[in-house]
Amino acid sequence: MTLVAHVRDLRVEIDGRAIVNGVSLAAHAGRITAVVGPSGSGKTTTALALLGEYPAGAVVDGEVHTPVGPVGYIPQHPASVLNPARRVGALLADIAARRGGSRRERRHRTEEALRLAQIPDPAAVLRRFPHQLSGGQQQRVVLAQALLLGARVIVADEPTTGQDVLTKQRMVAELAVVAAQGIAVVLLSHDLDVVRELADEVVVMRDGLVVDRGPASSVLDGRVPERPSSARAPRPRGPVRLETRNLTARHRTTGGAVEVLSDIGVSVAAGECVALVGRSGSGKTTLGRCLAGLHRAYEGTVLLEGTPLPRSLRSRSRPQLAAVQYVFQDAKAAFDEHRPVLDQVARSAVRLRGAGPTDARRAALSTLGEFGLGEGLARRRPGELSGGELQRAAVARALLAEPQVLICDEITSGLDTATRATILDALARLRERNELSLVFITHDLAAAAALADRIAVLDAGRIVESGPARQLLESPQHPVIKGFLSAALTQKA
Repeated sequence: MTLVAHVRDLRVEIDGRAIVNGVSLAAHAGRITAVVGPSGSGKTTTALALLGEYPAGAVVDGEVHTPVGPVGYIPQHPASVLNPARRVGALLADIAARRGGSRRERRHRTEEALRLAQIPDPAAVLRRFPHQLSGGQQQRVVLAQALLLGARVIVADEPTTGQDVLTKQRMVAELAVVAAQGIAVVLLSHDLDVVRELADEVVVMRDGLVVDRGPASSVLDGRVPERPSSARAPRPRGPVRLETRNLTARHRTTGGAVEVLSDIGVSVAAGECVALVGRSGSGKTTLGRCLAGLHRAYEGTVLLEGTPLPRSLRSRSRPQLAAVQYVFQDAKAAFDEHRPVLDQVARSAVRLRGAGPTDARRAALSTLGEFGLGEGLARRRPGELSGGELQRAAVARALLAEPQVLICDEITSGLDTATRATILDALARLRERNELSLVFITHDLAAAAALADRIAVLDAGRIVESGPARQLLESPQHPVIKGFLSAALTQKA
């Protein structure tokens, strides 16, 4: 085996606290090394050392060796490395130009990267801005960037985050192809199915330490991921709280407006959870953004308790803003990196409910505590929290507005089992206690089964099947949901 990159006895300390302590990790050409462990275990900090990146103010000790040339990086939150002001085609063209060659050669390399990254309808994707893509599409664009760079090492941080099970299978196949080309892959993942299928070696971390390592077959023995199970029993439906009527949405591109949602009619009642499921790029996130006033290019109507809502967030009143809250998949990008998390969570109550600073901080600490975030963590800046901790803080911040409807966009993606359970349990409690309505955008059928009363399945911008969660999961009719369940059962076998 050819050693391409490694870290040895790495120690990363912030404010006297070791977040990584004596960790060693090797990346070999043509092999996939997976790093697993709960949120906050130090996985990302260890892997980012291969890129020479560390948290602000970190004291670093140990040895880091990387190859000559770039190290590719696929972050858990892909929007953070995509320029929001440039179309995807321009971003990829810039990267292709760095390696030189004729225009024809650059175009060929770009087309090949798009193909290997499993991007459907690449011509349409190239015309769009990053925010016009789903999380799964953004992830695959970043993979294409890494391939275009010609990197000998690729660090993939939760590369299947926010992707449906069928797209995830294609991503697994692509990472296997990447490794087969002699590229070393360092895979960070909570998805044990993906790790089992891909990894040559597994490194298990906890509290900044390596606690186990070896072949996947031995290290992961007995670690069983959660599967879709029987959905919750349906309950009597209350009055409709939020609904859409004849909603058709578009994205503006260089080639004109592209229709991404067509004639959508969906509703959520008081105290109800409606899960939106479908393939990556099916329109789920765009629908959620229309509901929240974050995407205004649509025809039709969004109504809150029978009253039409303005299309744009900027045109909504403070009570309307508080009533419908949105939790983004990319929690890191939703926080100001320079201010303590507690202050940002509390500000939601001050800005949207008119609460005083003292009462707002008290409410913020209480809500953060329900999500397992104590005062010590809450007083830190976002960069000092793990992805899972930030996601919980993002949910808490939205809840400080005391919303009637909470829109959750892939908030369980890329989380370890314990963190995921904490979020789902807290949402279930709040829903029962406060009659909170949930719109739950997800590829996680197990989470949908645990939380949703009803499921709406989107495909190519249309709702192709909807109904009680138990009915759809036990007797699906449309090929999309049948395919999800079949793929999940295949993984289980």
